[in-house]
Amino acid sequence: MKIYTVGGAVRDQLLGLPVKDHDHVVVGATPKDMLRQGFRPVGKDFPVFLHPKTQEEYALARTERKTAPGYRGFVFHTAPDVTLEDDLVRRDLTINAIAQAEDGTLTDPFGGIADIQNKIFRHVSDAFGEDPVRILRLARFAARFHQFTVAPATMELMRRMVANGEVDALVAERVWQEVAKGLMESHPSRMLTVLHECGALARIMGEIQLSERLLQVIDHAAAQGHDLPVRFAALMLHLSKEAIEQLSERLRVPNECRELAVMAARERDNINGALALNAEAIVSLCERCDGWRKPQRFAQLLQAVACDGLVAGDFPQAVRLQGGLDAARGVNAGALAQGCAEPKRIPEVIHAARVAAVQAFLAQA
Repeated sequence: MKIYTVGGAVRDQLLGLPVKDHDHVVVGATPKDMLRQGFRPVGKDFPVFLHPKTQEEYALARTERKTAPGYRGFVFHTAPDVTLEDDLVRRDLTINAIAQAEDGTLTDPFGGIADIQNKIFRHVSDAFGEDPVRILRLARFAARFHQFTVAPATMELMRRMVANGEVDALVAERVWQEVAKGLMESHPSRMLTVLHECGALARIMGEIQLSERLLQVIDHAAAQGHDLPVRFAALMLHLSKEAIEQLSERLRVPNECRELAVMAARERDNINGALALNAEAIVSLCERCDGWRKPQRFAQLLQAVACDGLVAGDFPQAVRLQGGLDAARGVNAGALAQGCAEPKRIPEVIHAARVAAVQAFLAQA
C-alpha cells in the first residue's frame, strides 16, 4: 500500500501558496485494509476514508466510466491493481494531476509542473469532456489564478461540451456552488470571461451581458473584500428586477443574495443621487429597504452601489444615507407609540419623528 498527496495541496505548494487542505490517494489497498488501520469510511459513490487522527481524506485509487449525461452519470471502480497513473488520468487539469509520495518524490505524468510554470490550464485527457462541472471549476480556478490562460485545445473542448448540451445537464445547486466560490476569489471577472468565451455563460446566466465596465465592477467588489451578497448584487446591478428574480430562481440563489441584488438594482439611482435627497426622501428610502430592522443589509446595499462607481474610499452618498439611517434609528419608536393618544396615528408620528431626526443630522453634517 502506497499513499500519495494529490490535487490542490501539491499544486499550491509548487505555486508557493499556503496549503489549506490535503487530499490523499491510496494505491494497492482495499477497503478492509483501510478499516484495519483505523480509517473511517465516508464515501458514498466510491471508497473515501478519514484518517483516524488528522481527519484528512484518503481515497482509494480509482477509475471511472461515463454512463449518463451530466456530472452524476459515472460508475467508479476501485481495486488494488488500479495504478497511480490510472487515478491521475481521470483528474480535470494537469496542474491538479500531480502526486507527491511520502518521501517528497513527485509523479507528474501529464506535464502539470510545466503548466504551472507556464501558467496554463490544460485538460488531462478527453475525459474532461464527460463532466460539465469541470467547465465551472476551470472558470473558478481562473478567478483564483488570474494570470493563467486556458490552453486552446481545452477551450475548444469546453466549447464542444457546451454545443453538445453537457452544460444543460447541470443541476442548479451545483452551478451556484461553483459560481459563488468564483465570485469570492480575487478576480471573479476571469471566471465570467472564461465562461463567456466557451459559451457556458449564455447557458447558465444568460441575463448577464458582459462589458469591460461590469468586469471592473465585480473585481472592484472583490478588491474591497466584500462578502458574497454584495458581490452578487454588484454583478446584478444593471439588470431588471424580473431578470434578477429569474436568474435567482433558476440557480437557487440564496435569499440574502437575491433580495440584496433586487434592492440594489431598484435603488441604485436614488443612492447615487443621495446628496440631493432631503430628510423625507431619505426616511422613505430607509423604509423601503427595511433599514430599521436590517441595518446590516442597508450597509451592504450602500457597498454594492459604491462598487458601481468603483469607489475605493469614502462614498459621500453612503456617508449621508448611513448617517441618516443611524439618526432615524435613534428615535424611540416604542415610547412614541405608548405616548400617542390616537393609535391610528402611531405610524405617522413615528415617521415624522424620524424625519425630524434626519433633518437634525443633515443640518449638522
